[in-house]
Amino acid sequence: MNISKSYSPRLARIALGLFAAAALSTSASGATLPVEEAVLTHAPNVPPPITRRTPAKVVINLEVRELVGKLADGVEYTFWTFGSTVPGPFIRVREGDHVEFHLHNFPDNKLPHNIDLHAVTGPGGGAAASFTAPGHTSTFNFKPINPGLYVYHCATAPVGMHVANGMYGLILVEPEHGLPPVDREFYVMQSEFYTEGAYGEPGLQTFSMNKALDERPDYVVFNGSVGALAGDNSIHAKTGETVRLYVGNGGPNLVSSFHVIGEIFDKVYIEGGDRVNANIQTTLVPAGGSAIVEFKCEAPGTLVLVDHSIFRAFNKGALGMLKVEGEPNTEIFSGKTMDSVYQPEGRSIPHDAPRPPREEGKAKTLAQQKADGEAVYKQTCFACHQATGQGIPSVFPPLAKADYFNEDPDRAVAYVIFGREGPLTVNGAQYNQVMTPQNITDEQIADVITYVLNTWGNKGGRMTVERVREIREGGPAPFGAGIGAH
Repeated sequence: MNISKSYSPRLARIALGLFAAAALSTSASGATLPVEEAVLTHAPNVPPPITRRTPAKVVINLEVRELVGKLADGVEYTFWTFGSTVPGPFIRVREGDHVEFHLHNFPDNKLPHNIDLHAVTGPGGGAAASFTAPGHTSTFNFKPINPGLYVYHCATAPVGMHVANGMYGLILVEPEHGLPPVDREFYVMQSEFYTEGAYGEPGLQTFSMNKALDERPDYVVFNGSVGALAGDNSIHAKTGETVRLYVGNGGPNLVSSFHVIGEIFDKVYIEGGDRVNANIQTTLVPAGGSAIVEFKCEAPGTLVLVDHSIFRAFNKGALGMLKVEGEPNTEIFSGKTMDSVYQPEGRSIPHDAPRPPREEGKAKTLAQQKADGEAVYKQTCFACHQATGQGIPSVFPPLAKADYFNEDPDRAVAYVIFGREGPLTVNGAQYNQVMTPQNITDEQIADVITYVLNTWGNKGGRMTVERVREIREGGPAPFGAGIGAH
């Protein structure tokens, strides 16, 4: 049945009350079904598992909103959304349910919209039946007959533009017998954005059709924006728990190589269907497709979710974090047990072992420290902070004439030793990335910090090995949302 009517938020609330009050409904076959309102959740949250083992009439109300939101720090974008978020809400139904779907197009919107649910068996996945003008509601019914995890998206012309502006989400059709229980479930959806400005260019950005046609996205992100799954927005679990990720790819163009750094997927429901593969490192998620991955958290620490087309992760935003808390499991993962200096002739010297004297026991000169530090920088630092210390806008902060670095070189030493994550401001620009601990010696740290202090217009000065050791011995201390110190 297809109904189009003038939409009013007040009438919609009244209708919801009537649906909630109804106890039973008669299906087209004459069967009497219980009626329930679908629980919709926003990413990364997932509705609770369905415990009933018989069909029900499930009523879904989904509103379309066109609104301005955050794409990255300092960057805004006019999103077209289901449920006022990108991705749209997670929908959970059961195989054999009778679904009554209401699509509401908010009166202030400028465009008509519709919805194509890949879980629907019928023309356009419901697209024609749900075509809705601003200020109207369309209603249609369907029966999900194939269990699996499915994408939904807007299919109003131009379809690619509606999808690229944020109109997609996931619908899970649970099998009749349900899914095996797990400790935690999360909703992760990758997509790309094509903006007139370059990555990180501040202000309100508009959609670029030329970049979309060339499939050259400026942003590739999880859950609608850079950092939506990082820092304070990270998802959490505990050691010993089993995690299930419902992973979708809204596209509109790119295939995702989904990977969790530091984990192996115990199970992968390939493309969101029935077939299960085991012990998988990276799984492909096609544009307009999905996958379900499961793994047990064996060791504490931060697991990093990425698209392993890796420049998308570290340069375009496809990066998230799962923080696992619990006691260390050294049998599974020991952490670093020794820091030694590698000798090309085939032996290693422990990091803290006595070293042969340099220049008859004399300390390094400033010139020697700078030269040695430059070599360390070129081997370790330049990929992120770039050859002349300029960094990568909105991704990795600059070291050249960097107020944050010059204010406190000790802080930089701590980040090299202990790593850091979370937001920071450098020369007035916002950054929110991950710096992992660097496996270099105290002498190398002293040399590279000295090199940076005396290069690219920075303030000058020296860092000593003794000071680096003091900072290392002091251990990491909290710094905002980060794992760094000092």
